[in-house]
Amino acid sequence: MKNFIAGKYKKQFKNEEFEYQSFSPSLINRSFDWHDNKIDVLLEQATRLLGELNAFSYLIPDIDFFIQMNVAKEATKSNMIEGTKTEIDEIVLPKEEIDPEKRDDWQEVQNYINALNFAINELKNLPLSTRLVKNTHKKLLSGVRGQYKNTGEIRKSQNWIGGSSLSNAFFIPPSFEELPELLTDLEKFWHNKNLNIPLIIKIGISHYQFETIHPFLDGNGRIGRLLITLQLVESKILTKPVLYLSTFFEKNRLSYYDSLNMVREKNNFEQWIIFFLNGIIYTANDAINTFKDIIDLRQKYEQKILSLGSRAKNAKKLLLFMFSRPIVNIKTVEQNLNISNNNANRLIKSFQDLNILQEKTGYSRNRLYYLKSYLDLFKGQ
Repeated sequence: MKNFIAGKYKKQFKNEEFEYQSFSPSLINRSFDWHDNKIDVLLEQATRLLGELNAFSYLIPDIDFFIQMNVAKEATKSNMIEGTKTEIDEIVLPKEEIDPEKRDDWQEVQNYINALNFAINELKNLPLSTRLVKNTHKKLLSGVRGQYKNTGEIRKSQNWIGGSSLSNAFFIPPSFEELPELLTDLEKFWHNKNLNIPLIIKIGISHYQFETIHPFLDGNGRIGRLLITLQLVESKILTKPVLYLSTFFEKNRLSYYDSLNMVREKNNFEQWIIFFLNGIIYTANDAINTFKDIIDLRQKYEQKILSLGSRAKNAKKLLLFMFSRPIVNIKTVEQNLNISNNNANRLIKSFQDLNILQEKTGYSRNRLYYLKSYLDLFKGQ
């Protein structure tokens, strides 16, 4: 990486009167070496923690229910980087419960959840590819702000990052004429098994390159962060999608942008890899601790449920359902457990008496009930 030249600026003309410079990144389907020993130490730590995190995919029964809350947290944090204000306790509410002025943000986060679930499922049928990325992008921007910016299509015009126009942009990605070669190179890099590069570092290099190429008119940041999880799953580092870096990136937003830009401005790839590996370590640690807390909380809940006698069977079903949907109303319980209104009311009342559920609205009608202690596990950092 010491000898890596990130790219060069190219003079472009919007018209005869306006000139700007776009950044043309170097191709990355090549070997990378590094000299900073700190990378090796961080890589060892990141690999160990990812292995420990992956073990929870086998240890926790019904882990897919918990993963959906991880996805919701990732979607919330990734969209926060783009400026949305939706919190995780709002994203698990039905749309009709969201304030009208917040529904656009709410829908954007829902789209991220749908896009991520779609992409993970598509990996069973398609390898990671430009085609899969384009299809995921279409899901991401369908019916929300940005829907008219060629969803699912590689851009055919110049875009920029920061600022209000090309004249005051923070960063101007490569010209659209360069994208076919750059994306082909990136796809080859994803699947080149002859490169002796540790997979985690390869994923970090890939994220930098995707964000630098910025192949879409909108949604590049969200797709780029989503790609990290896809690559961890496709490479079989993780069996299930249980690690998401958007919380770390959002918490360290300025450092995130600065680290990406230092590659372009100073050819300093090593500092980006160090930042990326620290993100893996931080996020894996956080996810491991959350899963440990989930196991403890689940055991505590299930112990309480044993006291419900004949209602314990339905109570376990409701608890499992709420691990992916921690806020419910009576109607939702009726429908998902296929029980009567009276039985749903009694079950909710039992959960309240056991201090498992709390009522959220304070209304006499249309009440919402939530697993507060469980939801709080995902609202922290």
